[in-house]
Amino acid sequence: MLQKVRNLFQSESASHPPDRTPEARPSARSATAVAPAPTLPGVLRHSNGLREFLNGWDKAEGRRVLDLGCTSSSNLGFFTQHGHGIYSDDLLLEADRPRYRLTPAPDASPAAPLFDAPLWLRENLDFPPERFDAILLWDLVDYMPEPLVKPLLERLTAILRPGGTILAYFHTRDAGPEAPFFRYHIHDRETLQLRPGPPYRLQRIFNNRHVENLFRGYRSIKFFLARDNLREVLAGK
Repeated sequence: MLQKVRNLFQSESASHPPDRTPEARPSARSATAVAPAPTLPGVLRHSNGLREFLNGWDKAEGRRVLDLGCTSSSNLGFFTQHGHGIYSDDLLLEADRPRYRLTPAPDASPAAPLFDAPLWLRENLDFPPERFDAILLWDLVDYMPEPLVKPLLERLTAILRPGGTILAYFHTRDAGPEAPFFRYHIHDRETLQLRPGPPYRLQRIFNNRHVENLFRGYRSIKFFLARDNLREVLAGK
């Protein structure tokens, strides 16, 4: 729901002070490097994709980021301390709500659940065109219900400005159907902290051609291979 999306854009807070918790308040911009996130239970993971995604951000101001994973105070703090704005919304949690499920016709054969994708998009990703400079998609597409995948990517393409980037992760076939779902927290510019998340089930495995089709029309798609059954993908519009 948009009511739950945290609006941390500093340029907007002056004229429209949002109602938010102290944790979500923009921190004062620091001229020095941001201190690493506090130590939390989880696993630290090096990310070449994150490093490339953040390349040049220390010299820029006022960029807008959309974080589509589980809400993370580490991610919120990382960007606001660098003078950028960030929206955060837990799309998998929203996709799991019964209100977005459609009832099949009585004579319909058993099939995958039906979703009201327009309603889901309207209530969770209702942003103006070319609103964001960057989007953190993480590995949501691997866990997202099939009827929502194409509408999701189409909407993200519409709200990403030309020259903007999307960082996404995709499991390899070695991951297996029981691959656990993790929350991604930015520890520093090239390190993530992975913490166990809700028991979402892996829905599919995309090969490289499928990934390229998801980002059809983008000016560039870079793949970063890792040793933990994940491919990192940086797509530039």
